[in-house]
Amino acid sequence: QVRLVESGGDSVQAGGSLRLSCVASGLTTNKYSMAWFRQASGKQREAVASINTVDTRNYRDSVKGRFTISQDNAKNTLYLQMNSLKPEDAGTYYCAARNHPFLISLREADYNFWGQGTEVTVSS
Repeated sequence: QVRLVESGGDSVQAGGSLRLSCVASGLTTNKYSMAWFRQASGKQREAVASINTVDTRNYRDSVKGRFTISQDNAKNTLYLQMNSLKPEDAGTYYCAARNHPFLISLREADYNFWGQGTEVTVSS
């Protein structure tokens, strides 16, 4: 059974940094494409970044240069380093996975495994 567990969410001031983690069980990250999504209150869930098994990465335009997605296959863990945080980055951040090795999609429908989310608050 696949399980994705996010952590690292916190409340920070604008300009601050956070690192989110997603520990995967029931799958091996070196065979799955992974992604981070987020959902702000009252808004639709949106993609943040994705990474595949050959380390190709894809980011939404608003986070390019500030966020970095990475993974440690030895730990079966996905990360999202978030720097220079802005109030509009606040929301619940979700880890997602797809049993496809070369996906770099930012489409929610392309991922079939999801975590429960971790909350990020950014105050101005």
